[in-house]
Amino acid sequence: MRFEGTDSYVATDDLTLAVNAAVTLERPLLVKGEPGTGKTLLAEEVARALGRPLLQWHIKSTTKAQQGLYEYDAVSRLRDSQLGDGRVADIGNYIKPGVLWEAFESEVPAVVLIDEIDKADIEFPNDLLRELDRMEFFVYETGRTVRARHRPLVVITSNNEKELPDAFLRRCFFHYIRFPDRETMTRIVDVHYPKLKRELLREALEVFFGLREVPGLKKKPSTSELLDWLKLLLAEDIPPEALQSQVREGGRLVAIVGTGMAGKAMLFRRVDGDFSGFPAFDAPAPPLPASTSDTLRAVVPASEVSRVCIVVL
Repeated sequence: MRFEGTDSYVATDDLTLAVNAAVTLERPLLVKGEPGTGKTLLAEEVARALGRPLLQWHIKSTTKAQQGLYEYDAVSRLRDSQLGDGRVADIGNYIKPGVLWEAFESEVPAVVLIDEIDKADIEFPNDLLRELDRMEFFVYETGRTVRARHRPLVVITSNNEKELPDAFLRRCFFHYIRFPDRETMTRIVDVHYPKLKRELLREALEVFFGLREVPGLKKKPSTSELLDWLKLLLAEDIPPEALQSQVREGGRLVAIVGTGMAGKAMLFRRVDGDFSGFPAFDAPAPPLPASTSDTLRAVVPASEVSRVCIVVL
């Protein structure tokens, strides 16, 4: 069975080629790309499309490779031995299988997501080389070797925050998810908002891609943030003319802002070099320096921001 995308996930031709190549070659698929481009969602949709179970391993800065194999709870065993618990006679009672162990013993081929591998220590990928290559590992406490019944499809995501070892990269099939162009983005929006008016979508994409081209913007808005913005426009029933008029007048009424505790969107308007607004915050309007008069900038108290989105008034 080949992956061709799903009804809720738009996959480009090069992405479907990469997924199917990884399945054929039986190699881990390493996916990089900007945050918000659907890397994590890819594993979920591949599992759904291929009819395979999905096992997820979300990596943190403190995650160790051993945790993906198994963990031995020596503390619990010591406590139970002091209490006279009969379970201490079998050390297997204190071994907790990890995600890879579960995938190796799955009755059917599984999909394993190792999410944001670049968050872990630099040695983390190297510690998994042998296990991912040979599809087996040794449990020292029991003297047992766990071998994969079926080779799982391993999808590894990275935000490219740090370089991965060359030895690890050689064992993976690599694919970089490029940021969607306008045509692909239109298809993505259609999946989520099939009834969105074409005129509103066209104007929204014009503003969105224009914002991404602003020089010096540290964090460019992503696909997920575009979808959040469109949801807000629909909820507020913003007409396309509101976007058109401001663009024609040359007014930069766009800001990267957040939704506050009250759940109300922040709306900003540039007046005489300043942004004014803050309807949900009791705070002064932040000044817009003359040297950055063409830069879209809005400051929101960090403690109040729960989600980034784009707002056009």
